[in-house]
Amino acid sequence: MVPSGRLLSLDVMRGITIAGMIMVNNPGSWNYVYAPLLHARWDGLTLTDLVFPFFMFIMGVSMFFSLRKYNFTLTQDSVIKIIKRTVLIFLVGLGLNLFSHLMRYGFTNFEHLRMLGVMQRLAIAYGAGSLIGLAINHKYLLQVAGGLMIFYWALLALTDSMILSEHNIIAVIDSTILGQSHLYTDRLADGTIIAFDPEGLVSVIGSIAHVLIGFYVGKMIMDSKKDNELIIRNLFILGTILLFIGLLLSYGCPINKKLWSSTFVLVTCGFASLFLALLIWIIDINGKYKWPLFFESFGINPLCLYVQAAVLSVLLSYCGIQSFIYNDVLVPVVGNYAGSVIWAIFFVILNWIPGYFLYKRQIYIKL
Repeated sequence: MVPSGRLLSLDVMRGITIAGMIMVNNPGSWNYVYAPLLHARWDGLTLTDLVFPFFMFIMGVSMFFSLRKYNFTLTQDSVIKIIKRTVLIFLVGLGLNLFSHLMRYGFTNFEHLRMLGVMQRLAIAYGAGSLIGLAINHKYLLQVAGGLMIFYWALLALTDSMILSEHNIIAVIDSTILGQSHLYTDRLADGTIIAFDPEGLVSVIGSIAHVLIGFYVGKMIMDSKKDNELIIRNLFILGTILLFIGLLLSYGCPINKKLWSSTFVLVTCGFASLFLALLIWIIDINGKYKWPLFFESFGINPLCLYVQAAVLSVLLSYCGIQSFIYNDVLVPVVGNYAGSVIWAIFFVILNWIPGYFLYKRQIYIKL
């Protein structure tokens, strides 16, 4: 453990995922992206598909630590604060969508403003997961998470919604509540464009189960009384079990990020548990504290730097700086694909600079 009481490995893992999210969201050109840096088209799992669920998992772990101050009790004060933070994060996400929309269309076409997104998904999962975490006995956390996954699996299976279609229940419900024009769009195999939001209202069920598993891991870490070897053993056991169950069940419930399917929850939480165990072994047991500094800077102000990156991405794109550096500087020297990934790495470093400034001055900006 670090002297401040924070688990350094958790900060580093959070920072790795935020840096990863920024990188995969900002290639030099979407026409030239290496396969591992793309999301799976539908069913399946790529390296890129791990970064967002890893952050969701870590958020669940952190929720356990932060909610201890309420003694894990539903009170008027705790509910109000959770709701306020949920609304704030959701509005920040909506504000990012609005900023991008204004840069592209100006003060027109608001009927096509997307209502959902990554921040909105985090907000809803945080709010629901926190309230559940305060409302139930923690020995039932995995049972509740399992119940949500079984329910969600049955909902998709019984409505034939494992395929991308305008009749998919996720698309139907989201379109009914929010309107098709306010949703993200996807493309069918024949080229038809349909309204289907990968951060939709229905698929958030899987994300709530996701943060509850993370919440359970937070409890498991706290119950281990700072015994890192015990933490690693428990994480390894849990991660292996989740991973194997998810892989075995994937024959009946495909691993699918856009659906945030139940097997996607199990497999990514399994990988996340194993990765956290590895980081604890490297950092907290073997004392390798220096190499993670870059990622720790992202990890202590994750949402702040994610928002910063989203705003900066829009600005650099619409003022032509990204196009100039990629097309006129990088492509002539290293080619399209290498230039695209070099720009992405450069953009991550660009966002790290203010993050390091905040880190050195121990400034924590919480959303």
